[in-house]
Amino acid sequence: MFAVRSLVGLVLSGVLLVAGCSSPAPPPPVPSAAARVSSVPAPVSSSVASSVAREPVTVVLDPGHNGGNARRPDVINAPVPAGRGETKPCNTTGTATDRGYAEHAFNWDVAQRVGSLLEAQGVRVVYTRADDTGVGPCVNERAAIGNRAGAAAVVSIHADGATSAGARGFHVAYSAPPLNAAQGAPSVELAEAVRSGLLAGDFPLSNYLGSDGLAPRDDLAGLNLSERPAVLVECGNMRNAAEAATMSSVDGRARYATAIASGVVAFLREHAGF
Repeated sequence: MFAVRSLVGLVLSGVLLVAGCSSPAPPPPVPSAAARVSSVPAPVSSSVASSVAREPVTVVLDPGHNGGNARRPDVINAPVPAGRGETKPCNTTGTATDRGYAEHAFNWDVAQRVGSLLEAQGVRVVYTRADDTGVGPCVNERAAIGNRAGAAAVVSIHADGATSAGARGFHVAYSAPPLNAAQGAPSVELAEAVRSGLLAGDFPLSNYLGSDGLAPRDDLAGLNLSERPAVLVECGNMRNAAEAATMSSVDGRARYATAIASGVVAFLREHAGF
């Protein structure tokens, strides 16, 4: 910042004295970035290399369903656009473990943990819902939130309810065939990055849906209507006893969050100049 002395007129002598300007301070050094992908890197320094602040990268997190959906069937059963000329119900109640731990609560908890980890890296996080007690929003509005935010990545977090007790493992869905450029390679690469994060977190690939942990889908409204790179993560099967136990534990949800956040950070570094 320049220090400027005011000009002082010396009336008696008729001499004008002009004060000089001090030199600006040099910018602080740029901190080095962490390069690990298998776990969420340590928070980066708030120092910046120039006087112009970097625009934060935005990630939209979509915790599936909502805690109040069951009390408003009139709202969540109303048809809304689902892409590809189809409609679907506004939302659903989701599934639960055999002991009653609800998917909407799992989704909300994991999304909050992922968001905290991303924010520690300087990511701007937007959620599609503000709590776990409300109703909706509808699936088309969830997609619209990501579009309006100009998100570098949209990650919808869910857990499955496959009835076969032997069905287990995670899969990551993306819209296919793509309806726009963002649903093409960017969404596939986001799916692959999240898959890598979950594999590094020692979570098993799905043995009942998708292939090698990836599931191209044409029936998921949130993905079909997205104009940003978007995926939906089914973290596992809540009807499988072992996975239900993991999802019901604080430590298990923290592991899921760390794995998902790691994948998102890896994608942002590769594709969003993060």
